[in-house]
Amino acid sequence: MTIENGQRHESDTDDTAGEARTGAADAGHAANDAASDTATPSGFADPDAAAGADAERIARLEAENADVKDRLLRLAADMENLRRRTEREIKDARVYGVTGFAREMLSVADNLRRAIEAVPAEAKAHGDDGLNALIDGVEVTERSLISALEKHGVKRLDPEGQRFDPNFHQAMFEIPNPEVPHNTVVQVVQAGYAIGDRVLRPAMVGVSKGGPKQTAGDAKPVEGAAEAG
Repeated sequence: MTIENGQRHESDTDDTAGEARTGAADAGHAANDAASDTATPSGFADPDAAAGADAERIARLEAENADVKDRLLRLAADMENLRRRTEREIKDARVYGVTGFAREMLSVADNLRRAIEAVPAEAKAHGDDGLNALIDGVEVTERSLISALEKHGVKRLDPEGQRFDPNFHQAMFEIPNPEVPHNTVVQVVQAGYAIGDRVLRPAMVGVSKGGPKQTAGDAKPVEGAAEAG
């Protein structure tokens, strides 16, 4: 009875061991299948197809990079243009900001000059102290006004003896004079004014006619011409 129980026990053990070996073998096959599936992803079993997909992705990234670079260059160019334009506008505002006020003050300067010229030379020479003091006061006021305008970039154009320049002068009449180079300013009817390289008011002048052709050394250069550059 004991022997039979022992044989039955050994038989059960052998059956259990066999089942364990079978389970281990099945587990090994499953692991091998999983490894095979991992090594060859779905859709990329062909190496050429995988390489083509990588090349396509690289080409797309390079195109995107080129587009971003182009946008950055355009943005940098726009910012540089904006900077230059802003600097130019600030400079113009600084130079020409008083243009309207200066143009209004020209009539004041003209009236002061007319007041001075209205007094005859004889009256100036033989006038009493009160008249002379009045004339001196008007002349000082005129000089102060011209000086104040010059501090803000406004210059008076008094071009007698200079070459006629239509950018700065307005010819009112011609004076025949064969001894003076042609187109020389020989008389100033009304002084002109300029601010920076712009003319507030051209000088009204009379020019010579009939003289020799004017050369660079025949007359003084036009005041403000260097600034007008």
